[in-house]
Amino acid sequence: MFAVLLGMAVIILAGVIWRLVLGGKSAEAIRSHLALAVYHVFLPALVLHVLWQVPVDLNTVRIPLVSSLSVLLSLLVAFLIYSNGRIVHGFLGSVHANRSIGALLLASAFGNFTYLGLPVLTQTFGEWSQFVAIHFDLLASTPLLFTVGIMLARHYGSSKSGMHPVVALLQVPALWAATAGLMLSALDMPMPAWVDESLGTLGSAVVPLMLLSIGMALRWQSGWAARIPVLFPVLVIQLLAMPLIAWAAAIGVGLPDRLLAPAVIEGAMPSMVLGLVICDRFKLDAALYAEAVTLSTALSLFTLPIWMHVLS
Repeated sequence: MFAVLLGMAVIILAGVIWRLVLGGKSAEAIRSHLALAVYHVFLPALVLHVLWQVPVDLNTVRIPLVSSLSVLLSLLVAFLIYSNGRIVHGFLGSVHANRSIGALLLASAFGNFTYLGLPVLTQTFGEWSQFVAIHFDLLASTPLLFTVGIMLARHYGSSKSGMHPVVALLQVPALWAATAGLMLSALDMPMPAWVDESLGTLGSAVVPLMLLSIGMALRWQSGWAARIPVLFPVLVIQLLAMPLIAWAAAIGVGLPDRLLAPAVIEGAMPSMVLGLVICDRFKLDAALYAEAVTLSTALSLFTLPIWMHVLS
């Protein structure tokens, strides 16, 4: 798995270099366009293509249940650590403490289940495992993000405006693609050859574009060493506690053995890149969140092979 992650790290590094060469605004504009293309076109095509071909069975419920337990219990642990504000006040001061707490809660609970999880599962286990990442994220983590996550961001942020969480959730293109894919699979509708070819071609662009986008989204600021103690619980929760929760939950719901490792690896993903958008929108501490994403992503290149070794 290390060789797989190394190859993916090269693409992420290319995104980092691209961002540095182009400069802040130009790089952010290109990254934004790439992310929008993946979000609105390529990812929905991949989701529809995969779920249309996967049988709707008990695993369609088990995997989202594992994801929900992983996210919610991780969020609970983070809330118990950060909600009293002692860690944040002790290392960051009391100015805008709520904004920092909100960002840390989001970084602890919501992993990069699609943008990194999907490429990792695809390259490690094969294309058959893509549905695990899709079920884990779109059928559980994404709905929780756009409901519980948005409510948290509104509570801790300074911006109380914005559309209702349910309305925001209904505007996620990949979620509609997942619904369509599940329905077509449940109805046992055959996929026409030209649709198979078109969706397959569009879906093949998802992995490299996602990895490149991750690299361009990573940010770092001076004085990061002083913030390591604040970020340390996030790293422990995301890279250690959540995969353990996912492992226990997978056993508890009776997930088949062949799906156990992909589900646990999904739980071991670093902090979610999309959270940067939520932090910016609700005036949370986006810089602190970006550092959590950057540090957890870098460390995951070492922790993911360890999890694979343990699972094997």
